[in-house]
Amino acid sequence: MEFDHVTVLLHEAVDGLNINPDGIYVDATLGGGGHSGLILSKLRDGHLYAFDQDQTAIDYNQEHLAQYVQNQHLTFIKSNFKNLRSTLAEHGVTHIDGIVYDLGVSSPQFDDAKRGFSYQHDAKLDMRMNQQQKLSAYEVVNEWPYERLVKILYRYGEERFAKSIARSIEKHRQEAPIVTTFQLVDVIKEAIPARARRHGGHPAKRTFQAIRIAVNDELGVLETSLEQALDLLEVGGRISVITFQSLEDRLVKTMFREKTTLQDVPAGLPVVPVEMQPDFKLVNKKPIEPTQAELTHNHRAHSAHLRIIERIK
Repeated sequence: MEFDHVTVLLHEAVDGLNINPDGIYVDATLGGGGHSGLILSKLRDGHLYAFDQDQTAIDYNQEHLAQYVQNQHLTFIKSNFKNLRSTLAEHGVTHIDGIVYDLGVSSPQFDDAKRGFSYQHDAKLDMRMNQQQKLSAYEVVNEWPYERLVKILYRYGEERFAKSIARSIEKHRQEAPIVTTFQLVDVIKEAIPARARRHGGHPAKRTFQAIRIAVNDELGVLETSLEQALDLLEVGGRISVITFQSLEDRLVKTMFREKTTLQDVPAGLPVVPVEMQPDFKLVNKKPIEPTQAELTHNHRAHSAHLRIIERIK
């Protein structure tokens, strides 16, 4: 099985976990297995739990990482990472030493035309990361009311032509359902002024991002999972999060800032008591970005940001 995926910020994210060879680790986004493979290579008696809701990723890594399955250092979990706490508890795990998130859509999902993620491949509108779930891009585009479409296009796509695109979708779907990605691209192009289409990349990029985030509830799921991960983390444990768009990065930045900032400290205290100090610290104040060498070899790395947090008490 082919699974062509170049892992972004591979060494930075795994090195940032400061691996304990005997620790318990989680890869929340197994994908092509890049982060999992590197974590596993650093374990001695430790264990890795690798989550993915896409069976294709698990099938590929059953073979790709077979040696670690055989020596019982690796457990695959077919589940959304929003179920982190409850699923790990089923495996007797209540604390972890580190977790890595590599967010967004994996290259094979984008490149597999029939998955309907890309505005560059003609396919049925889909965009489901978990192909067992009911809601797909087709339902969002053809059934969601105008107001809800405008909301997700503004909020998740930061699309300034959200209203005209939503109106165009509404008009065309009354005539006939919008079934394919290229049909949707044409509807979007029609709604955006020609002058605006000549700048800022593909005119459908923001709309497709917004619909994908809505279909998979990506921001809600990320917030839920990160809260659980922070609670599960042992002292000295770390979380590495790689984001690829500003909405995700802003959410991670805000959550990490809240966890590492002094709360409700009375004014004038000469020394902050230990019990009032934050339980976490930022490992890197500013996000780590890909090197020029990585950008040269992997164009999909250009928007990646890595943030790392550590529990200190």
